[in-house]
Amino acid sequence: MTSVETAVADAGQGLLGDRYNGRSGSRQVTLIQREHLGAIASHLGLDLVAPDQLRRNIVVEGINLAALKDHHFRLGSALLAWTGECHPCSRMEEAFGPGGYNAVRGHGGITARVIEGGTIAIGDRLERLPATSL
Repeated sequence: MTSVETAVADAGQGLLGDRYNGRSGSRQVTLIQREHLGAIASHLGLDLVAPDQLRRNIVVEGINLAALKDHHFRLGSALLAWTGECHPCSRMEEAFGPGGYNAVRGHGGITARVIEGGTIAIGDRLERLPATSL
């Protein structure tokens, strides 16, 4: 995992440089709420959980990602579409030890597809667009 200041979203492909880039599927981009990192840490009895431990692409703050269900949303100049919840996998046990999977359940974030490419930078606003039929 590499943290970057700016990422380029490629329509129908995901984020340039990401291991999922080029796969046409529903998991082109993953997002997690910063607030949920604290909740996960609390469940695990830790002071801090870093976003890279969860292997999510983008961390947002101040918005409930569940409110994006069945919506398109703009992040930076990219247009994305909600595709589902990002459920934990067995790697959470590897990352956090016993209980890691359950600590992340319900706090894993969401997955999205890139509808229109664009640039996403730290500090960009996430704007939910009117409901669509995905």
